[in-house]
Amino acid sequence: MLQLTHIKKSFKQKQVLRDVTMTANAGELVHISGINGSGKSTIFKVITGLLKADGGNVTIDEDDLIGALIENPVFLEYESAMTNLHFLANLNHRFNEERVRALLKYFELDPDDEQAIAKYSVGMRQKVGIIQAVMEEQNIILLDEPTRGIDQDGIGQFVALLAKLKHKNKTVIVASHDQISEIKYDRYLKLQNGVISDE
Repeated sequence: MLQLTHIKKSFKQKQVLRDVTMTANAGELVHISGINGSGKSTIFKVITGLLKADGGNVTIDEDDLIGALIENPVFLEYESAMTNLHFLANLNHRFNEERVRALLKYFELDPDDEQAIAKYSVGMRQKVGIIQAVMEEQNIILLDEPTRGIDQDGIGQFVALLAKLKHKNKTVIVASHDQISEIKYDRYLKLQNGVISDE
């Protein structure tokens, strides 16, 4: 379970998150919408600890592991996708080559391709970003504009992946502008004026 209680965050004089309170349970697929600059990415950065909230609490269970794709994914630009994923998973000593290879193939990326990730298209980079958010069997998964630049086949693969994650009882929160009709979310939330509410 993931619980946010009265989260506040300001940047200089601008208050981005005024009072964010929400709960996401195991097996839930949650969508957060909001205009550019509304604070969707900021919420994810607070959850992952990349940013410290000015007030409020983030609560997760002891055995929870968070995976996240936030804004534009950053990689070792002159290394291959497999090298990047190996490096990232090894930070937690959780690299599973069989699983990573299967995920790359699932998104129609060649795990043996030595091409530097700097030469990947936006959609290809997004696919690698999605993979790193799920490859360690993380059970809380945060996806920020995950389908940016992804082709129609890739979107279909993404939709099917979400269904698999839900079936595995993962908590998945997607923040996006895209309204993909095939995705059936359990809850639709809106972030407006620094507060989250049901749509």
